[in-house]
Amino acid sequence: MNNKLFVGNLAYSVTEASLRELFGAYGEVTSASLPLDRESNRPRGFAFVEMGTQASAEAAIKALDGHELAGRNLKVNISQPKPRRDRY
Repeated sequence: MNNKLFVGNLAYSVTEASLRELFGAYGEVTSASLPLDRESNRPRGFAFVEMGTQASAEAAIKALDGHELAGRNLKVNISQPKPRRDRY
């Protein structure tokens, strides 16, 4: 199982530090990133959090999927690889 989590439905006010703090309650957070929109330089409303172990990733999913943060219910699941798009 992959330890990298997709965290969706984030408020724009959420920071990497607040994600590390929230997810850190369930194990070691090895990385947290908030992708930014290229044009507006604002967060895109989702993040990726990588946990230290599979057990901590599973614990974070169970505890935080549906959890309210900054007025929004989080969607937390295992990150899936981006589908490959063929260019014509």
